[in-house]
Amino acid sequence: MKLLEELAPGDKDRELALTLDPAKIPAHIAIIMDGNGRWAKRRGLPRVAGHKVGVNTVRTTVEDCANLGVKALTLYAFSAENWKRPATEVEVLWRLLRFYLRHELEDLQRNNIRLQSIGRVEALPERVYEELRAVERATARNQGMRLNLAINYSARVEITDAVNTIIDEARIGGKLDSLVVNEKMIAQRLYTAGLPEPDLLIRTSGEMRVSNFLLWQIAYAELYVTETLWPDFNRTELLRAVLDFQRRERRFGGLAPEQETGAAAGLNEGDGEQEMEEIAVSSQ
Repeated sequence: MKLLEELAPGDKDRELALTLDPAKIPAHIAIIMDGNGRWAKRRGLPRVAGHKVGVNTVRTTVEDCANLGVKALTLYAFSAENWKRPATEVEVLWRLLRFYLRHELEDLQRNNIRLQSIGRVEALPERVYEELRAVERATARNQGMRLNLAINYSARVEITDAVNTIIDEARIGGKLDSLVVNEKMIAQRLYTAGLPEPDLLIRTSGEMRVSNFLLWQIAYAELYVTETLWPDFNRTELLRAVLDFQRRERRFGGLAPEQETGAAAGLNEGDGEQEMEEIAVSSQ
């Protein structure tokens, strides 16, 4: 892991990083960055102060994930529902996004990171949209980690857009009458098409919900919720989340190997029929 090269011997984060298995780093991490407002409120500051500090957290988290060897990082930057917030706060968020894009381009290039956006970004203020597209074009050839900024994003809208795209393509191709939609067709038309689905979903601030974020893609993601507010989320927190992920047993709906062995050993010839009969009797 390149991250170890960045950490001095004796650093607590280095010791934590050494406990990780480099072969089991999540290919795709998704993060719901929550708690900026509460962070500011606890300090008697305006909400925008939390957003400003949160930008610094984005910077360090992006670099740490790239150094860990993460292939894709998706950050929930602005949901479609966030337009309901006070206009002044929304305007500050756009200013902070422009600030990030301007000041981080050099680091994105240095770290070979490709930035892309997911969501209906066409609805953003013109100057924000133009600067976002400019950075996307500038990093388009980078071969390192893919950084997705979910902006004006809604998972339900994403799935709806994917289905409508399928219908439009069938209509144009004259195949609408025989159209049968399947999972693969939808997955290929999501905003994240071509990327591995998230292995790990991190939510800060302790809220136990996914907030309309990557609903299709996180079907088998491991969920990690921390009470830490986003401005306080640091390298140590990230490493703890990855370590927790590596300690879990991912079965994707199946059984663990030892469970499969036990199940096979305990099922003798004729046992299946008898078991089904017992289940039928007990249900009457």
